[in-house]
Amino acid sequence: MSHTVRAAIIGATGYGGAEVIRLLQAHPYVHITSVISTSNAGAPLADHFPHLQEIVVDRLDALDVELIAGKADVVFLATPAGVSAELSPKLLAAGLKVIDISGDLRLKSSSEYEQWYKKPAASADMLERSVYGLCEVFGDEVKGQDLIANPGCYPTASLLGLIPAVEAGWIDPSTIIIDAKSGVSGAGRGVGLGTHYAEVNENFSAYKVNKHQHIPEIEQALSRVAGKPVVTTFTTHLVPMTRGIMSTMYATIQGEHSTQDFIDKYKAYYEGRKFVRIRQAGKTPATKEVTGSNYCDIGFAVDERTNRVTIVSVIDNVVKGAAGQAIQNLNLMYGWDETTGLLFSPVYP
Repeated sequence: MSHTVRAAIIGATGYGGAEVIRLLQAHPYVHITSVISTSNAGAPLADHFPHLQEIVVDRLDALDVELIAGKADVVFLATPAGVSAELSPKLLAAGLKVIDISGDLRLKSSSEYEQWYKKPAASADMLERSVYGLCEVFGDEVKGQDLIANPGCYPTASLLGLIPAVEAGWIDPSTIIIDAKSGVSGAGRGVGLGTHYAEVNENFSAYKVNKHQHIPEIEQALSRVAGKPVVTTFTTHLVPMTRGIMSTMYATIQGEHSTQDFIDKYKAYYEGRKFVRIRQAGKTPATKEVTGSNYCDIGFAVDERTNRVTIVSVIDNVVKGAAGQAIQNLNLMYGWDETTGLLFSPVYP
């Protein structure tokens, strides 16, 4: 039996923070002791999320590092970009472990962060100290660490679909094109014209073309496994649905590899990693087949005519793309089975 870990969530009134709270209710080794919102301190959590009425912490705390340190062992940061860069050093200095769900600690280059995020970067020490928690690929590096950069939603879907083939040299990294679509919850809970119902409903649009902040994150991880710089074409689209990401990826094959070869390669690569599910030949996954779950489903189709492979990868952007993977990282940090508290089937239909 493992000891109980006390958890605090900062940024609890956004979708990612609320999902961390919801999922931790099923975790046998975690007790939520503090839920923090800088803008709504003192208010009942249920005022913002009525579906969370039954959690132990019923009121939102103010942001006070000393108070958090007295009540928690680990902190989930579900904050906007720029907040974690300033807050993480203070939390670590107070003896807390930190899992950052924002993008502040994912990029190792401070100049790249500032170029893509348009905000001051975290200190070089913080960037060096953080571990990139793409669990199925770099999970061994997470164990025993105290500062985890939780991957972005698009990078999670895209990298899980690409890394085994890139690492094996089965595809030419310079030919990779990523065509990605997300549900509206990926934009967060803030109100804006771009996520207004009348703008999104019955519509399908590309956004941040060649400018999305997840581009350098994807390229950083692909460059690492390829052993050389990798650049990609990455285009994001907004789909009129609440949850889900589909990354459809195209690349030129190096050598001779059939659809079944890719299936066998990926099954071997992800053997024992229960949250990646590989489809059989002729089957491609759909977003609804992973909704509400921590699964990433991947399918393949080799086109012998063009010598290219199409890889389709789907996740729930709020779970595997944020809160679920954050809890998976928590499990790895503490040496628990990575599936603890997360083994539930998708919601269907």
